[in-house]
Amino acid sequence: VAPIRLKDERERGLLAQGWINGAGPFVFAIDTGAGVSLVSRNVIERARLQLTKSRRPLVGGFSNTPIGSDQETQISGIALGTRDNRVPGGFTAAVVNTLPGSIDGVLDPTEVFKSFGYSVDLPNKELQVFDTSTYRLRVTDVPRDGAVVRWVREAGSNRPFVKLGDGRLALLDTGSRLGLALSEGRRLSGSGDTIHDLGGGMIQSRRVEPQTVTIGALVLNKVPTDLLTGVAPGTPIIIGRGALFPFKITFDPASRLIAFEPTE
Repeated sequence: VAPIRLKDERERGLLAQGWINGAGPFVFAIDTGAGVSLVSRNVIERARLQLTKSRRPLVGGFSNTPIGSDQETQISGIALGTRDNRVPGGFTAAVVNTLPGSIDGVLDPTEVFKSFGYSVDLPNKELQVFDTSTYRLRVTDVPRDGAVVRWVREAGSNRPFVKLGDGRLALLDTGSRLGLALSEGRRLSGSGDTIHDLGGGMIQSRRVEPQTVTIGALVLNKVPTDLLTGVAPGTPIIIGRGALFPFKITFDPASRLIAFEPTE
């Protein structure tokens, strides 16, 4: 698979052009924190995909207005970046009526690329897929001024969590423009920003004092930090593009390792 060009839009996220069964181009958000891939009914109709009833209904999104779907589709033959850059294998996507921001779908790269590894180079706006049978990350392959850490998985999910220096788990979320996002149970007093999640729900965020975040050997100073309210129960700590921007992040599902390499 050739490198895939990405577009970084503040509100809509990391975007890639895609084609399914030759139909397109569609606009897909590349979201490592999604946990599931989503496509709109527009994609189903244009790519002539088959709908089936979901084995388990989807409930997703960070706000208290979650995405709901009880239908899914099997997608194979997806091309990303250019019409002829086909991604091997196939994946299941939940079907939703519409998605905000005029995007056609949300792709969780861990689910889409399955046994393959991938890297997201934020400064250079590039997504690369690699074959883990020919290249594997190792704990000793520490990039200069970077880190290699364990890919922590929660039960029933392949989403990429990492352990912070204080022992807490945080989700690496390329779908979020925030830096470090912490959930706060009570309503915020005073003014704050409103963030729309993929379910169309609204989350309130309030910028607080920047924090230092440690991930393995990596120390991130003065990370923009936000307190969130209106989030669904159990929402994890999130590390978004605001903190990850200087890095190329490599995700190796076979070794269960994640590497951070400065490329800015």
